[in-house]
Amino acid sequence: MIVVAGEALIDLVPGGAGGDGALPALLPRRGGGPYNTAVALGRLGTPTAFCSRVSTDGFGEALLDGLRAAGVDVTSVRRGPEPTTLAVAAVGADGSAGYHFYADGTADRLFELPGPLPEGTTALCLGTCSLVLEPGASAYEALLRREAGRGVFTLLDPNIRPGLIPEADAYRARFRSWLPQVSLLKVSVEDAGWLGGPAREWLAAGPAAVVVTDGAAGLSVLTRGGERYSVPAAAVGGGVVDTIGAGDTVNAALLHRLAEHGALSPAAVAELTGADWLDILDFAARAAAVTCSRAGAQPPYAAELCGSPAVEQDG
Repeated sequence: MIVVAGEALIDLVPGGAGGDGALPALLPRRGGGPYNTAVALGRLGTPTAFCSRVSTDGFGEALLDGLRAAGVDVTSVRRGPEPTTLAVAAVGADGSAGYHFYADGTADRLFELPGPLPEGTTALCLGTCSLVLEPGASAYEALLRREAGRGVFTLLDPNIRPGLIPEADAYRARFRSWLPQVSLLKVSVEDAGWLGGPAREWLAAGPAAVVVTDGAAGLSVLTRGGERYSVPAAAVGGGVVDTIGAGDTVNAALLHRLAEHGALSPAAVAELTGADWLDILDFAARAAAVTCSRAGAQPPYAAELCGSPAVEQDG
């Protein structure tokens, strides 16, 4: 069982121009980095549970419906009467997305440290807004430290949203304090630039590997042993519609494929060969390409992923 912990929210995405000079329409879509990751894992067929606090409003009900439809266990979701967080997305000409958040007083911010995670939990995935917005951020941080201390494999995706971080240097210091409890770190090149790497220093602090995504340039992994392996981005059939949820799909695909390799432990990650990593990264690239071919965060099902990897290796 893989547990994904973090926010579930509603993305308001552009849906075309309004009539008679009206403002462009915004369409509600289920979202939030951790939420998307959980749905993607469920669609890939990985036993998955979601751990969060979700509103009892209509949006909250829709979010839970989406998790259940993907086969995700929601018994670790707590409910509250506060409204659902909203994120207004602006999609650029290249499909990239920026966000403005409406998160004050929302349900997910009041997350509290839960009791034991579901029996058989092998991995925990966290990231995005949930590790920024207090008071919930401290509870998610405590969950990371507790489960890492129990030997649970952890994946961290900071997925930086600068507009939500009032004190950048304080957040960067907090991020570095998490690294000893992180098994696998996944960052985009934009995240890495904002956080102020380099990745080699992060590896020395704790993670067994760091995966870096670079949009159309593909994905790379740096291992604690000093190896670097890369794959190009997979072709997006029909062209990129938007990149919403692509990084979250990468998180899910990495965890799914690592589980298939029997590598959900730092020791097992250290034993992965170059061929193993190329297979894992290629799978993640192909999964993300499917998500980019669709509007909003719509990750693929396992049956949609097939084909041979195209890879490169750097010593």
